[in-house]
Amino acid sequence: MSVKTLASAGTVTKRPPSLTRRLNLAAELARIPLYLWALVVLIPFWWMIIAAFKTVPELMKNPPTFYPQNPSLDSFYDPNAAGIGDDPTPDSVPGVFQRWEDVAGGFLRFAANTFGITVVVTVLSLLIASLAAYMLTKTAAPGRRIVFVTIISSMMIPWQVSLIPNYLLTSDLHMTDSYLGYIIPGLAKAFVVFFLVQYLRSIPDDLVHAARVDGASEWRIWWQIILPLLRPALAAMAIFVALGEWNNFLWPLIIIRTDELMNLPMALSSLNNAIVSSPGSMGVAMAASLLATLPTVVFFFLFQKHFIKGIALSGIKA
Repeated sequence: MSVKTLASAGTVTKRPPSLTRRLNLAAELARIPLYLWALVVLIPFWWMIIAAFKTVPELMKNPPTFYPQNPSLDSFYDPNAAGIGDDPTPDSVPGVFQRWEDVAGGFLRFAANTFGITVVVTVLSLLIASLAAYMLTKTAAPGRRIVFVTIISSMMIPWQVSLIPNYLLTSDLHMTDSYLGYIIPGLAKAFVVFFLVQYLRSIPDDLVHAARVDGASEWRIWWQIILPLLRPALAAMAIFVALGEWNNFLWPLIIIRTDELMNLPMALSSLNNAIVSSPGSMGVAMAASLLATLPTVVFFFLFQKHFIKGIALSGIKA
């Protein structure tokens, strides 16, 4: 029986306004714990923002203030920092863009390193993973089940276990302290392969068979048919891979020895160490953290739809 028939029979009635208000109030009250949790998560970000615009005396103030009383850009660039300006101020410290004078470009060099490595690793790892997923799902390659089981098994091993073997292999190949040492070990993404395999299994094999009948090579099928169909899954995975590479710290810390090759997490670590000897550098560390965080926040809001879709796609079944 349709809803229209039930309504005509008088069995469907509208909710009383009082009941609707109570239900809406209950829904809002149920969200209060989520609002409180969001507040707890946002407090450190708020402190980072206000600390980046505080002066050194205000940073040392006890009790601390929760807004900059005299907003300043000295944490980014202080013309009166000791040893820099013509009239140095005793309690001033060099800003973010005045540090690492022995590195050409300073902080901007580290940002360029991080951006370039993130883009290269993200693009190449997704292409490699999509090619592997195509081989595992749409071809009759011998041993493909064993390869897939091996890939899944590698996901069960903690990544810290592979640090020493990866370092020894990278050292034997003379790729330490180089961009290749950054990029090559980061191209193998087992979870991305697993995710794309699950997604490709939902695509009919008839598309691939028809392309083969028309004489298309395997490379052409992958490039012109599979990659366009994988676009939603690739966009979702690109967000996770890019954010992971942007925040990569431990592996660069192990293989990098030259300051010119440092990325943003390594630069922030060196600033945190400077706070021990110079507490006034806390504002500089917060300013650098703000500059390092802004691109990821903008990236998330631009691709928020794909991020949510990626979480939804992660529940697809084989």
